[in-house]
Amino acid sequence: MGACCGHSNKQFDGMSKDYRRRLWLVIALNAVMFVVEMTAAQTAGSKALQADALDFFGDAVTYGISLAVIGASLRTRALAALAKGGSLLLMGLWVAGSTAYQVFVFGVPQAVVMGSIGFLALAVNLASVLLLVRYKDGDANVRSVWLCSRNDAIGNVAVMLAAFGVWGTASAWPDLIVAGLMAALFLSSAVQIFIQAMREVRQEPSYAATGR
Repeated sequence: MGACCGHSNKQFDGMSKDYRRRLWLVIALNAVMFVVEMTAAQTAGSKALQADALDFFGDAVTYGISLAVIGASLRTRALAALAKGGSLLLMGLWVAGSTAYQVFVFGVPQAVVMGSIGFLALAVNLASVLLLVRYKDGDANVRSVWLCSRNDAIGNVAVMLAAFGVWGTASAWPDLIVAGLMAALFLSSAVQIFIQAMREVRQEPSYAATGR
C-alpha cells in the first residue's frame, strides 16, 4: 500500500476541484455497490461477498469524511484519518469474527452469484482506482482514500478467486479463506493509516506559523 512521503509539507492535501469531483463520483459508485453486494451476499450466503460489501461501505464513509475535512488544519485532517483507520480496524475484526463463526456452519455459498457480483464489483473498483490514481500520494487524509480504493480492487479479485474455488471444490473453505485474508488487509490498512496520521499529528506545531 505504499510508503508515506517523507516531507508532509510537500504532500497533496486535497485542495483541488478536480479531486473533489472525482471523490463525489467514487462515493456514489461505492454506495450503490454496497447495497448491491450486501444483498447478493445474503442471497448467496457468502462471507467473502459480505466482507467486500462492507469494504464498499467503509470506502463511501471514508471518502465522505475526506471531503468534509479538505482545507482544514493538518491536525484535523490527521485526526479524521485516525477515525477512518479505526473504522477499518473494526471492520477487519468483525470480518475475522464472522468468518470464524461461519466455519461452524455447513452451508456452501453460491459460486455463480459470487462470481457474477464479484466481476461487477471489480469493474466499479477499477473505475474508482483509475479516477483516484493520480492522487494516491498525499497526507494521511488523502492517502487513506487511496488505500481503501486499492483494498476494493484487491478484494474483488479475491472474491472471484473464492467463487472459482467454491465451484471447483463444492466447499465453503475457499470463501472463508478469502474472507480471512480480506480481514487481514483491513487491519494492515488501518495500521498504515494510524502510523502516518500519528506522525502528522506530531508535526502540527511546525505548521502553526503558516496558519495551516
